[in-house]
Amino acid sequence: MLKVTDRAEDYLRVIDKISKQGYVGTGDVAAELRIKPASVFEMLSRLQKQGLIVHQKYGSVTLTKKGQNIANVINKRHETFLRFLEIILVPHDTAIKDASILEHKLDYKTILQFSKFVDFMALERPRVIKKWREFFKYYSDGTEQDVQIL
Repeated sequence: MLKVTDRAEDYLRVIDKISKQGYVGTGDVAAELRIKPASVFEMLSRLQKQGLIVHQKYGSVTLTKKGQNIANVINKRHETFLRFLEIILVPHDTAIKDASILEHKLDYKTILQFSKFVDFMALERPRVIKKWREFFKYYSDGTEQDVQIL
C-alpha cells in the first residue's frame, strides 16, 4: 500500500479543490497552501514519481486516477471533521483549521466512528437533532466550564 504523508495529502486535497474550478498551476497550489511557489515544485515531483499527479513543466497539474481516489478519501475525512466541529458549534473558520489537523492525526477506526456519528446527526432524525443542537447551544452559551478547562 502506498504511504502518503500528511503534507502530500494536503497537496492532493488542494489540487482536487482547485481543479473543480478549472486549471491548476503551481502558483495556484502555492497560494492555496500559503507557501512560496518554489516550495511546491519538490512536492509535485514526489507526487508525480508516486503516480499520483501529472505535472507538465511550466504547465498544469492534474490528479491521476490513483491520486483522485486518495483525494476523495482525504476530502471525505476533512468533510467529516468539519461537519462534526460545526455540529458542536465550533465557528466555521476555526472548524476548517481544526478539521485539517484532525484528518491527519486519528486512527482509521476513530475516523470511521466520527463519520458514522456525523451521518447519523445529519440524516437520521432532523427534528431531534435540531432540538439537541438548540439545547447544546443553550448549554454552551450559559456555562462557565469553558474557563475552567482552559
